[in-house]
Amino acid sequence: MSLLVVGLSHRSAPVSVLERAALSADAQAKLLQDTVAAEPAGEAAVLATCNRIELYADVDKFHAGVAELSTLLAQHSGVGLEELTPYLYVHYEDRAVHHLFSVACGLDSMVVGEGQILGQIKDSLARAQELHTAGKLLNDLFQQALRVGKRAHSETGIDRAGQSLVTFGLEQLAVGTPVPEWAAGKKALIIGAGSMSSLAAATLARAGVAEVVVANRTFERAERLAEILTGSDENEVTARAVRMDAVAAELTRADVVVSCTGATGLVLTAEAVAHAVEGRTGAPVADTGATAAQPEAVRPEAPARSAGTGSDENCPLDLAAVQPGFSVMGEAAVAGMDAATLEQHAAWVAGGTIDRRERRTPEADAELITALAATAATVGRIPERRRPEPVAERPAPLFFLLDLAMPRDIDAAAHRLAGVRLVDIESLAEASADAPMAADVDQVRRIVSDEVAAFGAAQRAAHITPTVVALRTMAADVVAGEIARLDGRLPDLDERQRGEIRQAVHRVVDKLLHAPTVRVKQLAAEPGGAGYADALRTLFDLDPETVAAVSRAGDSTDTKDRPA
Repeated sequence: MSLLVVGLSHRSAPVSVLERAALSADAQAKLLQDTVAAEPAGEAAVLATCNRIELYADVDKFHAGVAELSTLLAQHSGVGLEELTPYLYVHYEDRAVHHLFSVACGLDSMVVGEGQILGQIKDSLARAQELHTAGKLLNDLFQQALRVGKRAHSETGIDRAGQSLVTFGLEQLAVGTPVPEWAAGKKALIIGAGSMSSLAAATLARAGVAEVVVANRTFERAERLAEILTGSDENEVTARAVRMDAVAAELTRADVVVSCTGATGLVLTAEAVAHAVEGRTGAPVADTGATAAQPEAVRPEAPARSAGTGSDENCPLDLAAVQPGFSVMGEAAVAGMDAATLEQHAAWVAGGTIDRRERRTPEADAELITALAATAATVGRIPERRRPEPVAERPAPLFFLLDLAMPRDIDAAAHRLAGVRLVDIESLAEASADAPMAADVDQVRRIVSDEVAAFGAAQRAAHITPTVVALRTMAADVVAGEIARLDGRLPDLDERQRGEIRQAVHRVVDKLLHAPTVRVKQLAAEPGGAGYADALRTLFDLDPETVAAVSRAGDSTDTKDRPA
C-alpha cells in the first residue's frame, strides 16, 4: 500500500470552483466512507479548509487510485469530473508526505506561515479516527505532520513571514492604517462562532473595538463566545450574543462585519448591505460600478450603443441595461461566459453589429477573443476577474466587511457599493500572491525535507519489522522443539544442566540472527529498501500469514495505545 493525495486549493483553482467544491461535514464523512469502501483504498482522510480540499488515501494501485479518488471528489463536491480535473493535483508516496508537511507548516497557505492549519489537520485526523477510516499509515502521517508544524513554529520565525488569515484580512480592511488605530472605538459584528470567527472576535477585541456582537445559528455557542470575550483579561471589550434573525438590525449599528459560517448560500446579500448603509447614512447608497468577482456567471457592463449600432438579435449581453465603461470585446464583458455563449458573442461582434469606433483594432480584438476562447475550451468558462477599482471616484469606506468563508458568505456585489469595503478570500489571495519569502521560510523548508526523509525511513523500517519478528518467532520455535527433543533423549540431565544447554542454544541463535536483522532494518530504511522484507521471507521460507498476523497485532496495539 502507498500514500496518495488528490486535491485542489487556492493555488490550483479559482475561488469560484473552490466555492462550488466545498464539502459540508456530512459530505466529508460520506466521502471518507465511500473511499475506504472503494477497491484501491484501505485508509482515507479529508483535509477541507476554506481554501483547499484534499483526499488522502492508502492505495494499492497508483493509476486506479487517482481515478477513483478524483471521481469520488467530483461526486461528493457536486462539480463535474471533466470540469474539476484541470484543477486537481496529485502527490504520491514521499511527495505526498512532503506536501502535507508543507501544508502543516503554513508554506502552502494563502498567507504563508499562518498557524490555524494545524488545528484543521488535527480536526481532519480526529474525524477519520472517529469514522475508523484512518489506519496506521494515516495516523502516523497526520500525527507527524502536527509535530512538524509545531516544530516549524517553535524553531523558526515563520510566524513573521506571514500572519493569520484574520490578521491579514483586517490589515487589508485598514488600508495601510495600523489595525489598532483603525479598530479603536468601532463596533464589530461577528457572524458565526467557529474557530475562525472566534479568532476574528478575539483579534478585534485586542485591537480595541468598543463592542463585539456575536450572531450564530446555535445561540448557545454565540453566548459562550461572548462570555469568553467579556471575561478575558486581554481586553476591555463589551460583548453580547444575538440570534441570526437579529443580524439585519445589527448591521445598521456595526462598523465592521466578519462572517465565517458553514452556510452553503449567501448569509449577507448586496441588498442587505445596501440597506445597512442606508440605515446609517439616511441616504440611498450608490453603486460605483466596480466589477466584483462572483461565484456564478455575472451580467457584465457593456458600452452604450450609438445610433447606428444595429440589431440586438443574438447578442448574449443584455444591451438594454448597458452603461458606458468598456469594450464588449474586453475580458470583463465576457467574464463568466461558458464556451458556447462566448462563441455566440464572438459571432455577434464579428457580424458587424457594433459601432467599430467603440472597438480597438480588429487584430487586437481577434487575438483577445482567441485567447478567451482557448481558456473557455479548457476550463468551460472564462474566470471572473475584478476590474481595478476607480479609487478616486469612491468615497471613504464607512462600512467594512471581511468574508472568511468558503463558499463565501457575503455577496461579492457588495464590493461595488459606495462607502463599503469588502475583503474576501479572493481579494486576500490577490493581495498575498506576491508576498516575499523570508529566510525563515527557507529554514522551514529544510525542516520539512529532513522530516520527510525521517518519516520515509521510519515507515520503511516499520514495514520490515513484522518479517523480522516472524523470523525470530520461527527461530524460537525451532529452539523450543530441539530442547524438547534433547529432554527426551537425555532424561538423566539435572535442571542446572538443562538450563545451561537451553541458554547456550538461545545465545547461538541470537548471535546468528543479530547482525543480519539489524542490517536488514538499516537497509530497509534506505530509499528503495522495500524489497528486503520480501527477500527475508523468501530466504527463510516464512509463512506470509504469520507475518500478516504480526502486522495486524502491531496495528491493533498502535490503535489501542494512540492518544485521542
